Amino acid sequence: MTTASSRSFPQGFLFGAATAAFQIEGAAHEDGRRDSIWDAFCRVPGAVINADNGDVACDHYHRYPDDVALMKELGLQTYRFSTSWSRVRPDGGAVNAQGVDFYQRLVDELLGAGILPWLTLYHWDLPQALQEKGGWANRDTADLFTEYALTMHDALGDRVNVWTTLNEPWCSSFLSYTAGMHAPGHYSVEEGVLAAHHLLLGHGQAVRELRARDESLNLGITLNLTVAEPVDESDPADLDAARRIDGQFNRWFLDPIFRGQYPADVVEDIRKVDAAAIAAWESAVRPGDLEAIATPIDTLGVNYYHGEYVGGHEPANPPTGGDAPTDRPGRSPYPSHEGIFWHERGLPRTPMQWEVQPEGLTTLLQRVWDEYAQPAGTVLYVTENGAAYDDELVVEDGVKHVHDGDRVEFLRGHLGAILDAADAGVDVRGYFYWSLLDNFEWAWGYEKRFGIVHVDYDTQERTPKDSALEYQRIIGARALESTAVEVPAAAP
Repeated sequence: MTTASSRSFPQGFLFGAATAAFQIEGAAHEDGRRDSIWDAFCRVPGAVINADNGDVACDHYHRYPDDVALMKELGLQTYRFSTSWSRVRPDGGAVNAQGVDFYQRLVDELLGAGILPWLTLYHWDLPQALQEKGGWANRDTADLFTEYALTMHDALGDRVNVWTTLNEPWCSSFLSYTAGMHAPGHYSVEEGVLAAHHLLLGHGQAVRELRARDESLNLGITLNLTVAEPVDESDPADLDAARRIDGQFNRWFLDPIFRGQYPADVVEDIRKVDAAAIAAWESAVRPGDLEAIATPIDTLGVNYYHGEYVGGHEPANPPTGGDAPTDRPGRSPYPSHEGIFWHERGLPRTPMQWEVQPEGLTTLLQRVWDEYAQPAGTVLYVTENGAAYDDELVVEDGVKHVHDGDRVEFLRGHLGAILDAADAGVDVRGYFYWSLLDNFEWAWGYEKRFGIVHVDYDTQERTPKDSALEYQRIIGARALESTAVEVPAAAP
């Protein structure tokens, strides 16, 4: 006979999915919404594959009741979404009542379906008018962000308890202002470090103000984090390469938030390659800034997609791909990148050439818990984790299907990695798959599909993929079943 063992998730563990406003809402110029930096960036020749844009996206702005009904059908307990600064306070100015009303209706729909709203205030869609005044490189933007945060609390504070300030500030600083790969598409180390500081300052100020209004709120931030592993742990050059990636990707954000200081080694790394950038950054960090940034948070959201396998020696066969193959050139998002080389280690890769390494999530959660979250009394959630595969919509017996077996295994593997972390004592309380819907994938446009729900962009028809049905089953069972195994029959 056969039997299947199972691993139960901790009591109270939340299962959800995540999206972002610009990637799904559409209605780009309706009801008072004005341009964000991503609307402007999409118009830059060669910046986005196929010159795709977010004008329509998944048309969630008009279809949100059906999308919420689909979430309920799949058993989602919580939904992580972002509000659009460009919709709520267009051009960074006065409050737009129509924009606020959309999010009030969305939250009411979620609550009516028994789904916990998990609100992210900033997922990269800065009003373009503010970018024209310097964007996140301008300190004033941090103050305006705090005003925007309080506007959202005025509208939703009676119904939304979970507030995330920023999504992935590494992306909205270094990938955007230094690498040129994301909006606004600048190539400046100085702007990158200034943007990172002002993003963190806006986060800290918003947490402080929201906490003053209501001590019961669950307040936090979401960081994309990685595991930087050296090719040879006995090689000083490889160890240094891993240290620099960890410092510029992880510790530049974790240390100020949890320890009230920037990592000194990373400051010196960047000073060696751009002393003027560090001088400008040092002038920008004013007395009281780090105390604000280190305002205690309740929740840290961890976004994990893949690790980094790096060394200080150039490999004979370096990995290829990983970034969107746009016509517009990009640069390294790491200010200190010379002498760092990525290596192949034989792991499976997605069509985007991202490694699939579930055990890296376990390692990451344990490290963040031990070194940062636990000492601060902060709990962890995996707020994004997902993969793009070359999905194919097929019709079988008149019914549409997407048989995305690779994504099913990706989902199961990473949920198993979370259980491994929980077994090791990590307080991780939930998981959000990225993404609920196929959507606008930034510089990739609509070329890559991350959703557990397929979207036909011509008709806007939604089709749950096999991964959605598997997630539905796991949520219903609140357990991850292992593969069935043969068990010898009892002797007669």
